Amino acid sequence: MIILVKMEFTEAYKQTGPCCFSPNARYIAVAVDYRLMIRDTLSFKVVQLFSCLDKISYIEWALDSEYILCGLYKRPMIQAWSLTQPEWTCKIDEGPAGIAYARWSPDSRHILTTSEFQLRLTVWSLVNTACVHVQWPKHGSKGVSFTKDGKFAAICTRRDCKDYINLLSCHSWEIMGVFAVDTLDMTDIQWSPDDSAIVIWDSPLEYKVLIYSPDGRCLFKYQAYESGLGVKSVSWSPCGQFLAVGSYDQMLRVLNHLTWKTFAEFMHLSTVRAPCCAAVFKEVDEPLQLDMSGLCLDDDFMGGSVY
Repeated sequence: MIILVKMEFTEAYKQTGPCCFSPNARYIAVAVDYRLMIRDTLSFKVVQLFSCLDKISYIEWALDSEYILCGLYKRPMIQAWSLTQPEWTCKIDEGPAGIAYARWSPDSRHILTTSEFQLRLTVWSLVNTACVHVQWPKHGSKGVSFTKDGKFAAICTRRDCKDYINLLSCHSWEIMGVFAVDTLDMTDIQWSPDDSAIVIWDSPLEYKVLIYSPDGRCLFKYQAYESGLGVKSVSWSPCGQFLAVGSYDQMLRVLNHLTWKTFAEFMHLSTVRAPCCAAVFKEVDEPLQLDMSGLCLDDDFMGGSVY
């Protein structure tokens, strides 16, 4: 049985930069050189049009879909806009330090920027224009994780050749605690979905996965093997009861959150075979060709008159 699906397409619109859907799926932001177009996803009509000071390199929506930031990394500079208040503008400039990356906080009222060469991470408030600095962040686009309720943030830092985790309150952005972690070169960090634990993992050169409590206690240390490339990726299950660790030996190991022991292992096959019953369709764009050889005019039409 063949099921035919009718697809409808909109007109082609110009785009020279990134594009991104809003979290509520009502709008789509499209960058055209230095202009930011906000279109309605149903009608595709332009809802708002903003002009930035330079070509847009990066865009990100706030979680409430009311604000959007544009990264002008050639300047380098960040500009933010409001959909409900088009006259409102915000410009963030770190000066000689530059800006390597920018992200929104969970409350959609603060912007976190990381300077070039990871000199500092700055939290900018859109409410009272205040700013808070965290010295020596470990990474530019990684190394920052928020709790699910958005009340706390964990930021990876490095000083004196040692990795640290800074816990900040997202209400006042004060540092609630700092503790060192047992890693050679920390790769990234993730809060558990229930906000009860923090997982960090080392660089691929050292197989090491560490589970910490928010107060800095090491709950568990996991190392599957030695003398080889280690962890490739780590991910919590949505319920927070399992932790999946993908390694360079093509194995996926799943840990239990109660005992932190491995209870399942999966091997990634070198050859992936698709189901034999799967149907694959390819859309080919071919010019329309009409055969006019079979067309002719009858005698009645030839002998008729046109008034």
